[in-house]
Amino acid sequence: MATRQEILDKLTTVYDPEIAMDIVNLGLVYDIHENRGSVEIKMTLTTPACPLLDQLLSEIEAKVKELPGVDRVKIEIVWDPPWSPDRMSEKAKLALGMV
Repeated sequence: MATRQEILDKLTTVYDPEIAMDIVNLGLVYDIHENRGSVEIKMTLTTPACPLLDQLLSEIEAKVKELPGVDRVKIEIVWDPPWSPDRMSEKAKLALGMV
C-alpha cells in the first residue's frame, strides 16, 4: 500500500494548469488518507472558477493510481479554509518571484 509520503511525492508531479507549479508546493493539498488501497484527498483550488478542474482531477486520479496497491482515489474539493498565497511553500514563492 502507498504511504502518505509516496502519495505526496506523486502529487508533486501534478501541476496547476494555470500556474507553473505543482499542487503540493502551491498549498492546494490539505489532507490525505490511505486505507486499504483507497486514497482520499482533500484539496482546494486557487479560484472557484478554475476552468480546467476536470482535467486536473483526472490527472490527480491517474497519477495516484499509478502507485502500487492504490485501487480507488476520491478527491474532495473544499473551500474552507480558503486558499491564499500564504499556503505556498518557500520553494513555490521563490520560483514565482514572491520572495
